[in-house]
Amino acid sequence: MGNGMLNTSLEREEKSKGKEMFEHFKEHSIAEFFKKNKQMLGFTGKVRSLTTIIHEYVTNSLDACDEASILPNIRVEITKVGEDKYKVVVQDNGPGIPKELIGKALGMMLAGTKFHRFIQQRGQQGIGAAGCTMFSLLTTGKPVHVISGHKGKIVSCDVSIDFKTNKPVVSNVVEREGEMHGLIVEAYFAEVKYDKGSYGVLEYLRRTAIANPHANITLIVNQNGKTERYVFKRTVEEIPKKPVEVKPHPLGLNPHDLLDYAKMSKEKKLSSFLLKDFVRVSKAKVDELKKMLPHIDFSKPPSQLTWEEAEELVKAIRKMKWIAPPLEGVIPIGKEQIEKSMLSILEPEFLAVVERKPKLYRGGVPFIVEVALAYGGKSKPMIMRYANRTPLLFDNAACAITEVVKSIDWKRYGITKLEEEPLSIFVNISSVHIPYISAGKTAIANEEEIVNEIKNALQEAARAIKSKISRKRRAGEIEKKRKALLRYVERLSEHLAKLANYSQEKIKEKLIAIIEEKYSHGKPSSRG
Repeated sequence: MGNGMLNTSLEREEKSKGKEMFEHFKEHSIAEFFKKNKQMLGFTGKVRSLTTIIHEYVTNSLDACDEASILPNIRVEITKVGEDKYKVVVQDNGPGIPKELIGKALGMMLAGTKFHRFIQQRGQQGIGAAGCTMFSLLTTGKPVHVISGHKGKIVSCDVSIDFKTNKPVVSNVVEREGEMHGLIVEAYFAEVKYDKGSYGVLEYLRRTAIANPHANITLIVNQNGKTERYVFKRTVEEIPKKPVEVKPHPLGLNPHDLLDYAKMSKEKKLSSFLLKDFVRVSKAKVDELKKMLPHIDFSKPPSQLTWEEAEELVKAIRKMKWIAPPLEGVIPIGKEQIEKSMLSILEPEFLAVVERKPKLYRGGVPFIVEVALAYGGKSKPMIMRYANRTPLLFDNAACAITEVVKSIDWKRYGITKLEEEPLSIFVNISSVHIPYISAGKTAIANEEEIVNEIKNALQEAARAIKSKISRKRRAGEIEKKRKALLRYVERLSEHLAKLANYSQEKIKEKLIAIIEEKYSHGKPSSRG
């Protein structure tokens, strides 16, 4: 066989293999992806999976109530129905879901009111509730039963997912008139377990109550023939201020962000795009940019902005002085509310709460860090991590909050061993977009600006309680001395009475009076 024929044969064989390989090329829906990768949504481990389910439903309930300006009443009931199998019912008093949106809200990945809006909410991706429906189908084969009361109509139905198309399947629909408002979700889950430990549902709801003092949360657990009921009563009757949609701030943008916004803009000129699509950009700021970058045509359409021009604009923006982003876009819990809930639930001896001013991280996204340090009382060594009032129980080591806490030299603030001191550390980050490390929303990414703010807030709070901890420690040491001296009073008074030929009782009374005066209430007297 000649070389030409051999080469032709090899070419045909390679083409045949290539064609065969690409015959397997196929598109997949987002629902199919998460069906095979459910651990990315937090469904890994029995205890964690159940906590993730409760987290998703409760988060949605709190967001719905807050957006409708309703003080939340949330009821969670967990009933064991088999080995590692539970029935979960979550009910809220929110606005409910319109009939036509029930399927999309609970049975379609990346559908909802959150992902596309530049507004602060607990959830972000529009995956959570649909992820729970998916997990119910995967572990029990049963759809989720839903009852929604919305604007005088009560709709009950079953919701499942067509994984190939990522479309909701709604069945057994019954509609009637009624005054109920809110949502009831009832579902069965296997491969889950209720546990009272630090990663369980009870601890999750306890921490949720701390960051949401305006909510009333009830947990009912039925298992092994027993019923346990836990109520976290609201300590604040004030509905949190409703966040508003905001425009991005120019400071913190990178070239890719700027080009993305430019492509989506409806403005006809680059100058008007900068002026109208971002906050804190005035005509004076645009004129300043024009002087800094005279070779850029600010009258051309923003869609014609090049990568090189975007880079130059970003560099120029970072050299300019800017007013901080407006507060109405990011709503923190509030210092007073944190104090009330921490005092109510942890009953600490000392409490320091710090709320930082709004800052920006990449993409021009505003955020606010709040920190509380609770010492003594029911406090114990723990880091309570939050994002938009939502507890983050899992993946501690991977979270920026944990990294910052461990990086601080706590001995400078009177905390000798962080893991042994009765110190509860509370950190909440509020933002229109939380930089989670995964779709499971369990930990916050190590963004430099956020890390710096957390560290500054923790150090400020630590300085506030340092002197109190030192005084408590000194008082404890003095009290030990007082008790030690009192132990020797009996024998000392006996010996002195013999030497002085005097009443032992009177000597004893005098010695006790001297000791008590010197170490009164754990503090040395002025004579000391």
